[in-house]
Formats: sequence, C-alpha cells, structure tokens
Amino acid sequence: MTQFSGKTALVTGSTSGIGLGIAGALAARGANVLLNGFGDVDAALVLVRDAAADTGARVVHHGADMSKPADIEAMMRYADDVFDGVDILVNNAGIQHVAPVEEFLPERWDAVLAINLSSAFHTTRLALPRMRGKGWGRIVNVASVHGLVASAYKAAYVAAKHGLVGLTKVVALETARTNITCNAVCPGWVLTPLVQAQVEARALSGGLALDDARDALLAEKQPSGQFVTPEQLAELVCFLSSDAAAQVRGVAWTMDGAWTAQ
Repeated sequence: MTQFSGKTALVTGSTSGIGLGIAGALAARGANVLLNGFGDVDAALVLVRDAAADTGARVVHHGADMSKPADIEAMMRYADDVFDGVDILVNNAGIQHVAPVEEFLPERWDAVLAINLSSAFHTTRLALPRMRGKGWGRIVNVASVHGLVASAYKAAYVAAKHGLVGLTKVVALETARTNITCNAVCPGWVLTPLVQAQVEARALSGGLALDDARDALLAEKQPSGQFVTPEQLAELVCFLSSDAAAQVRGVAWTMDGAWTAQ
C-alpha cells in the first residue's frame, strides 16, 4: 500500500506501545517515518523498517527528550533537513505518575505536563508553517479517555490530557479553512508497558494473579472487558490522516470499550 507515499510522519514516543504500532501502520502505507523515543531503539527501527519494506519509505530515529523545547526544535529541524518537513504529526509521547494531589511532587507534575501537553504544542507550532506551505497536513494527538473524564490520583495526567483535547480544538479552528486537520484520539485501557506496570502493581498490592489483576483493572472502567490494541488505534490514526477524514476536525474520538458511554 502506498496511501501515504511521499508523506513524512513524525510519531513521538514511538519506540514502544501505541506509538510503535502507529508508526508501523503509517510506514506500511508508504509514509516516511521519523521515530522518537528511548528504550530499544534498534528493535523499533527494525520493526518499522520491515513494515515499510515493500513501499520504499525511509525510517529514521531522533532521540529528542520531549520534555525539552530545545530538543524538540532540533528534531523538527532534522525533519526539515531530511524530509522537507512533517506532513503527518502524531503527538503520542506520554508519561504517568499516580499520587493524591496533596502528595503529588511538583517536579512530577511539571514532567507530566511537559511531556504529555507542552511537547505537542511545540511540535505543532513548528510543523504548521511547512504544512501551510505545502497546503496539506494532518495532526493527530493521542489523548486519552482522561482527556474527557477523570480518575482519582492522576491529577497531572488528567489535566494534561484535558489540555491536549483543548489544544486540538484550537488548532482545528485555526486551520479550518485549510487542508490541514487536527484531531485527538482518546483510548481507554491499552496494554502498553505503562498499563502493564499498573497491572503488576495491583497484583502485588492485592496478592492477585496477573490475569486476575488485569481483569479487575478492566472491570472498573472498561465495560467491554477487553484492552484496546495498538493496532486498532493505528488504524484509526491512519483514517484520520487520510483524505476520507478531510472534514473530521477538532474531534476527540474515543476508542475505549464503552468507558465514556457510562
């Protein structure tokens, strides 16, 4: 498939989990992909390059720390130099910290806001001029059901994701008369390393088997009783990046097993 042939996609936080799934799906459809993130970079490059093998697309990596505006600026300059800018921007980078508000460490608040919200502002402000110049662009922000509803002990995450949904709407309005769209996807529980850590913590604290801890986690919020998969989210991002979604603008699209239907 060469649906996105000639386009370049930047997916932040894409060396594992949701971001890696999105990067692979875009590469399989012909997009050049700029990966970003820490962890096992070599394995991520192999996986996404394999996905792109039949398309001729290029896959590279930049290790920008998404909490640092100067790093983000360097990554966007790299995209300009190597690919003539970013056509599809997927703001996926995120971290989590769980604590009651009165015990929430200020430095953890600042880190969550920087990576989950401010980084999307910086990539967007830097990508938009090239998108406007080319007359085409797609921005997809990976928010969360926590961009629409709250859970206890996740003050920074909920605040950041609500802010990301708000940023999405503003950018959609500012680009409404152009061929640039901006939307958010709002997944429920996805079995990423971040969520797996929560499952393991629940198992440890409650003396549960991992499968029982997983089922208990899902039962609290997600009526389907099943995790959303990175592959399912990737297909949604590809749709929002397509010409078929040209008039989908400013939405916060849930994929949450009926979490927010309650």
